[in-house]
Amino acid sequence: MIVEHALLHVIPDRTDEFEVAFSDAKSIISSMPGFVNLTLSRGVEQPDVYLLLVEWERLEDHTEGFRQSEEYQEWKTLLHHFYDPFPVVEHFDPVLRA
Repeated sequence: MIVEHALLHVIPDRTDEFEVAFSDAKSIISSMPGFVNLTLSRGVEQPDVYLLLVEWERLEDHTEGFRQSEEYQEWKTLLHHFYDPFPVVEHFDPVLRA
């Protein structure tokens, strides 16, 4: 399993709108082959910053399957205009779970 990690810096005063759009967008990503789980958390100290963690079966499920799909275009349309700056996405291979 691979964990996708992204810090989403949402434009101030657009967080409520972002959360509504993300609620719609989660059905897109969760329908993709290889999708396992998703967690979106809002910053306590910085409420305009969200932590997105997505679990995928394989790295390619995200980088090729989702990112190169028509569904990703819908995802972009719903969400990408909320970010400033645009997030850096990284992938992690879990070593330990409690």
